[in-house]
Amino acid sequence: MRTPQELALLKERAVTLRRQGKSRRQIKEILGPMSNSTLDEALKGEPPPEWTRRPNAKDELRATARSLREEGLDYEEIAAALGVSKSSVSLWVRSLPLPARLSYAECRKRAAEGAHRYWATERPAREARRAAAREAAAAQIGALTDRELLIAGTIAYWCEGAKSKPHRLAERVSFINSDPGLILLFLRFLDQVGVNRDSIRYRVHIHETAEVEAATRYWAGLVGATAQQFHRPNLKRGNPRTNRKNVGAEYRGCLQICVALGSELYRQIEGWAAGIIAAAKSTR
Repeated sequence: MRTPQELALLKERAVTLRRQGKSRRQIKEILGPMSNSTLDEALKGEPPPEWTRRPNAKDELRATARSLREEGLDYEEIAAALGVSKSSVSLWVRSLPLPARLSYAECRKRAAEGAHRYWATERPAREARRAAAREAAAAQIGALTDRELLIAGTIAYWCEGAKSKPHRLAERVSFINSDPGLILLFLRFLDQVGVNRDSIRYRVHIHETAEVEAATRYWAGLVGATAQQFHRPNLKRGNPRTNRKNVGAEYRGCLQICVALGSELYRQIEGWAAGIIAAAKSTR
């Protein structure tokens, strides 16, 4: 048990070390063993050095909130501009004096400007994080083995291809998608299972207002097919009440891949899919 004189000396030395930038662990190493409560009492009122503060993901948001508050925005406007709760805004800016009363139009203008400044830096940062996550995930895959390609192609077909129903038997291989990468994956799958590319026929499904000929040329170039392998395009009639987003030069519709005399292959795909699903169930 320390005497009052010893506690006073301990406090003096602890404060001196704290002001020199020492952490709590370093202070204990220098002054010797002591309880956390004793050290808390000795350092009461002394802020920690900046280097010991852990980085906080919301530091930038906090700084922006304080800046907006100093510009005269209220809690609701700051919360709306930054996409955070009013309670967070209150915690961050409560030490600031109340701003002078501004007009509603001026507050709206300042909120919009603050939000624009924030997202001008935050949006590219978020996209960089998304890109890094995608690249790291892609690096985990690497080259596909024949078995992995068989599984990937089967599941791609079972998700996007035509399937036979008990009430409507249709054992044919027909795959349709708008993603060029998925189209190429399925063609690699067909190569893997021994389908001759000459036995494949294609059809473009596209809105009637799009550049049909340009889209057909694009798909033909992608899959390396001749014009004779393409059936007449399936044109989708426009609905004037629909506000379509898939417009412009990059819109090329969907490509349908049909394998001639593919009933046996369809039965194999059906079996492979059943085997994959059964194997997944058995590993639970």
